[in-house]
Amino acid sequence: MRRYLGIDAGGSNCRARLTDETGAILGTGLSGPANARVGLDQLFATLSQAADQAIAQAGLSPAQVGEIHAGMGIAGISRPGMPEQLETLRFPFASVAYETDAAIANIGAHSGADGATLILGTGSVAFVQVADRRFTIGGYGFPISDEGSGAALGLSAMRHALRALDGRTQRTRLSTAVTERFGHDPAEAIAWMDDAAPGDYAAFAPMVMDHAEDGDPIARSIVEDAAGHVERFVETIFERGAPRCVLVGGLSHRMRDWLRARTIARLSEPLGDALDGALQLAGLPVPA
Repeated sequence: MRRYLGIDAGGSNCRARLTDETGAILGTGLSGPANARVGLDQLFATLSQAADQAIAQAGLSPAQVGEIHAGMGIAGISRPGMPEQLETLRFPFASVAYETDAAIANIGAHSGADGATLILGTGSVAFVQVADRRFTIGGYGFPISDEGSGAALGLSAMRHALRALDGRTQRTRLSTAVTERFGHDPAEAIAWMDDAAPGDYAAFAPMVMDHAEDGDPIARSIVEDAAGHVERFVETIFERGAPRCVLVGGLSHRMRDWLRARTIARLSEPLGDALDGALQLAGLPVPA
């Protein structure tokens, strides 16, 4: 019996799912952030940790591990030189296929058929497949891109909070909640920002959404601006010829409430998730 391993490695965490040839789940795994920016050694360690957890749950022998076919979607691997670097990684599997995390999300959302996926998580990116064309929209990396994402919400909240401490803008419940994490000390906030990764900024996103829903004026303006970027993403996706568009990612459900009704009406429900896409990439047959 063949076994398939799917891995979805993004800016916030790395998830693994191991199945048999019928798609029945044998084991799962979860580890930390895994993208091209963490370095090849750390990336390999994080991918291996998630895979090892799934394999341990399944109770596979070393010989059975050697027969696994793996598909891995990894954030940021479209960077120059990354495909060649990935080929140097030595996993103990029969085969490993790599794609971006956006690509596996799209495969899973449409079961491999034409369509587009707008991912709103730590970052943001749209992946589009139309006939023989596959391309992305956005996704150039934080902070220059990732509009409408968790990291973008967190960055806007930090900017507002520091301005509020200066007296350049009004203090709100949101700004107070953000600066409270740093003892209301700008020096502590600056020290944090020196080493902060996109996932660290994205950790503020639930707070921003909570305060926006509670009526905080600055939080509302931040979320409304993010929703505007999301709507332009959706418009562009259809302008580029996609027959379907699915909104996925950790921020997607909460952001839907801030989109216009006409935008919501154009969105489709996903047929599967990113791990389904990774498993299809690995070779798991799609159910008829």
